[in-house]
Amino acid sequence: MNLFSEIRGLVLDALQQMQSEGALPEDLNFDNVTVEPPRDPAHGDMATNAAMVLAKPANLKPRDIAEALAGKLAADDRITSAEVAGPGFLNLRLAPSVWQGILSAILSEGTDYGRSGMGQRQRVNVEYVSANPTGPLHVGHTRGAVFGDALASLLDYAGYDVTREYYINDGGAQVDVLARSAYERYREANGLSPEIAEGLYPGDYLIPIGEALKEKYGATLLDRPEEEWLSEVREFATERMMDLIREDLAQLGVTMDVFFSEKSLYGTGRIEAALAALDDKGLIYEGVLEPPKGKTPEDWEPREQTLFKSTEHGDDVDRPVKKSDGSWTYFAPDIAYHYDKVSRGYDALIDVFGADHGGYVKRMKAAVSALSDGKVPLDIKLTQLVKLWKNGEPFKMSKRAGNFVTLRDVVDQVGPDVTRFVMLTRKNDAPLDFDFDKVLEQSRENPVFYVQYAHARVMSVLRRAAEAGIDADEATLAAADLSKIDHEAELAVARKLTEWPRLVEIAARTHEPHRVAFYLYELAGDFHALWNRGNDETSLRFLQDGDAATSQSKMALARAVAVVISAGLGILGVTPAQEMR
Repeated sequence: MNLFSEIRGLVLDALQQMQSEGALPEDLNFDNVTVEPPRDPAHGDMATNAAMVLAKPANLKPRDIAEALAGKLAADDRITSAEVAGPGFLNLRLAPSVWQGILSAILSEGTDYGRSGMGQRQRVNVEYVSANPTGPLHVGHTRGAVFGDALASLLDYAGYDVTREYYINDGGAQVDVLARSAYERYREANGLSPEIAEGLYPGDYLIPIGEALKEKYGATLLDRPEEEWLSEVREFATERMMDLIREDLAQLGVTMDVFFSEKSLYGTGRIEAALAALDDKGLIYEGVLEPPKGKTPEDWEPREQTLFKSTEHGDDVDRPVKKSDGSWTYFAPDIAYHYDKVSRGYDALIDVFGADHGGYVKRMKAAVSALSDGKVPLDIKLTQLVKLWKNGEPFKMSKRAGNFVTLRDVVDQVGPDVTRFVMLTRKNDAPLDFDFDKVLEQSRENPVFYVQYAHARVMSVLRRAAEAGIDADEATLAAADLSKIDHEAELAVARKLTEWPRLVEIAARTHEPHRVAFYLYELAGDFHALWNRGNDETSLRFLQDGDAATSQSKMALARAVAVVISAGLGILGVTPAQEMR
């Protein structure tokens, strides 16, 4: 049930009546007519821009349209007043019975309240994390993993058919570095001193891989030249690192549907096929790029390369796909990978990249636009850096990882629920400070605690009701006399609950799961405010001594809050708290 959509439907019906009566032209487009919360809650419960957006095409004054529309809307039992404001905005106030009915709907629908069919089961591929398989996931990957996973859950909740995908970057030179690093740990396992030269990975996480190599090969690799062992060790180490990465993701509650190997694109004709598809569109040519803007590097020289006409699809410059020596650029396999995704029939693609990939956005969007003839949109979301703090100081790097803080370091400190929620307390493209002390505080300043505490408070009320012998199951509460929910503080909470379905659709449309975390914090704030008022006004308490019927009506409100918090936390991948300890 989406009350904002229902009231918008009421507005559209009234506008159509005005058309049939000749008060409005027949050919008006109502697509831009909205119904949303007013900027100032004192102005009403909802506001519509109908008169403002229709005035020019209708060749009428906005206030004239608004006043006529107000008369139509006021005839509906759900509308207690329709007031014209300013040049032609229309503010609506709804009857208390509307808010009371929302509570019944929430209790009847459960966590499906707010679930939307907006996506119409369109197929969306969300690619995230996609870290090189050369080490454990670090805190930057953690943010991308949480954001991508929450976005995938949000889109699923909004009616899309979502695939979660991890692109394994196992086709470049970095996996050769991994193999050489693992080989040194293999030598160490055989009693020799490892030679961790500059450029190799120094982390202790490779020690078990070295030991596993010894278990498999004994000492047989020690006297063989690199060209004989490199391929085997590379494959072995990559598989073991991906096992470690899967375990890291599991610690965070992230499960992928697809793991796609970059290596599978090489030597299989798939890169060539993708570039041939672009060539068939006249988008591949041999040419020489202009020198970089600004100071020209000393080693830069004009040379002919194979180029993609990415400028024809919105990029700033054309991009090389093959070097002058005939080898592929890094961009070529990425084109082939996205060609594969387009070929799998997705209606939309989403890539979640780290902040250091900002320069890659336009070229990748250009490639997908060209490959799909503009039919498959690609949205690239960049996740900014995370700064870790503890005891007022930057959190030290992990010896196990060698030079960074790992995902497991973070989860071991605060748990997966806190990690996930905190990572979503800022928009993805804004920097995030993660203070290990503050995220464990039990205060309003800690949004994780504040939201979890609201849910736990509702659970405590239901347990006390059971102890008092009051039925508090959802069916009983949904059937309670909800007309007893009539205090302004109670109705304010009900109004906030009404915003949930609309919020879900906005967050899904904009690909911004942080909006869910923000909403939950606001809802928790309204609930805590009502709870605290009940300390002074006994009539607002959720359990009324000796009055089971009134208690059930008030518990219906509390239970509805818990249902929506549970649904929202489910999208974020956080388990609702049953009690706070």
